[in-house]
Amino acid sequence: MDRIIEKKKWNSKRIMLITGVTALIVLITLCIVFGSGKSKLTVDPERITISEVTKGPFQEFIPVNGVVLPITTIYLDAVEGGRVEKLFVEDGTDMKKGDPIMKLSDLDLELSLANQQTQVFNVLTQMQISRDQAQQNTIGKLQNLNDADNTLKEATRLYTLDKKLYAQKAIGLQEYQVALNAYDYAVSKRKLNAQILKQDSTSVKVQAQQSQESYNNMKNTLDLMKQKVGDLIVKAPVDGQLTSMDAEVGQNINKGERLGEIDVLSGYKVRVNIDEHYLSRVYNGLMGDFSFADKTYKLKIKKVFTQVTNGQFQVDMEFVGVVPTGIRRGQTLQIRLALSDQTQAILVPKGGFYQTTGGNWIFKLSADGKTAYKVDIQLNRQNPDYYEVTNGLQPGDRVVTSSYDTYGDMQELVLSK
Repeated sequence: MDRIIEKKKWNSKRIMLITGVTALIVLITLCIVFGSGKSKLTVDPERITISEVTKGPFQEFIPVNGVVLPITTIYLDAVEGGRVEKLFVEDGTDMKKGDPIMKLSDLDLELSLANQQTQVFNVLTQMQISRDQAQQNTIGKLQNLNDADNTLKEATRLYTLDKKLYAQKAIGLQEYQVALNAYDYAVSKRKLNAQILKQDSTSVKVQAQQSQESYNNMKNTLDLMKQKVGDLIVKAPVDGQLTSMDAEVGQNINKGERLGEIDVLSGYKVRVNIDEHYLSRVYNGLMGDFSFADKTYKLKIKKVFTQVTNGQFQVDMEFVGVVPTGIRRGQTLQIRLALSDQTQAILVPKGGFYQTTGGNWIFKLSADGKTAYKVDIQLNRQNPDYYEVTNGLQPGDRVVTSSYDTYGDMQELVLSK
């Protein structure tokens, strides 16, 4: 008799298949869970900086230091070298234009002046002698011309008379010829004397002109010599305060050596050093401000020096409006130099997070404030206090702005003590 054999439901093959499928499902589930999950790090909220994103006025500016200087500084350089013979004033004295500051002595220069004066006097004396001689020669030639005129008149009278008599056969040919020869000679002599006088006048005129030019040249040289000797007395070129004078009696000063400065005290300017990174963005007219004695004052760039030294360039700024009372030369001012106009912007406070993220992302707090997660952001301009946010954050958002150095590749921060 046949017996029905009951089929086994859980044979080894089926069990292995179910086990494999289950393992695969578990593996896929784990991959989904852990693949989409976030690496987390628990941090103490009291040890991080949480800042709120705001919207408000924003202006791009950089902090710079400026030194107060007189509006104009005149440098005193030795026009002539020499030995310091006398000091008329001391450093710090208020000067008027033309006031003497110090006297230098140069014996060689003074001796050259004396020699030049002697030469000019000799030339002037010789000119006078030559002029007198020329006048005497001219007088003699005028006298000769006058005699020639008188001779010609007499010869003309006799010639005219003898010509008539010869025509009337009253005198002979020989007598008439004598009168004619005398007349021709007188005419020729008169022309010769007139020509000599004319040439003499031209020669005297040229000689006098040459002598005068020579004298003028020597006189100009003498005037220059006097000026050089006069420059041995150093005088204030403008009204102002004498500063940086470092000279002692008996000291030898070389030509061109710096003797001191005259500060024009009619106003002040501020000399500012700026990092070369901003050279292309700094120009005349940019504004800045600073605080002094609990008040804010404005400055404006009036001159940019484009030469870069040790990674910096300089600008001169002038006061706009009121100049602070009590400000002094050499004083250092901390200035906020504006690189843009003030606009409305979304702002996030500056912090150590930027060194890690480069401004590309930030940890943003959840609504309940218990966690913070990564969000991509875009930053644009900045100033010492804020970054301008152009994408990724909205006013009212809270973000972690302290350093991220210890967070590694964490995707989420759990804020818990």
